Amino acid sequence: MFRTVVDVAPLVAMDLVVTNGRGQMLLGLRHNRPAQGFWFVPGGRIRKGESLDKAFARITEAELGLPLQRQQASLLGLFEHHYQDSVFGPAGAGPSTHYVVLPHHIRLTAEQAAALPLPTLQHGSYRWQDLQAMRRDEAVHENTRAYIDSVLNA
Repeated sequence: MFRTVVDVAPLVAMDLVVTNGRGQMLLGLRHNRPAQGFWFVPGGRIRKGESLDKAFARITEAELGLPLQRQQASLLGLFEHHYQDSVFGPAGAGPSTHYVVLPHHIRLTAEQAAALPLPTLQHGSYRWQDLQAMRRDEAVHENTRAYIDSVLNA
């Protein structure tokens, strides 16, 4: 059933744009499609019937190892992500993916950032990367680089 949904409808997700107060953003190396093999911000899909507040707490716990409240973040706007592949396979083997994304900016101190118990289910490793360096790094997915100006202007 989920494959049919991916094939015919956009998915709604929250991305977690986490900064550490040193001009750096948290990036994880994606295990899964779409965006597999790219550095990407943590995030997840919002489930049907789930409030935005509950989705935020669930996604922050699953992706950062720490449940946070949505009031601790600021919404960066509304973005669309289009991928030729999906969780069901590469382009041509499975449906393409269309996300409507609500990225939330989470500002952490350097101490808070260093203490995050980052899970490895979705991302193989993590790094903090300078926002300006991200602009030139093609290993950082373009959909993640699209958040840089929003963070700098926040």
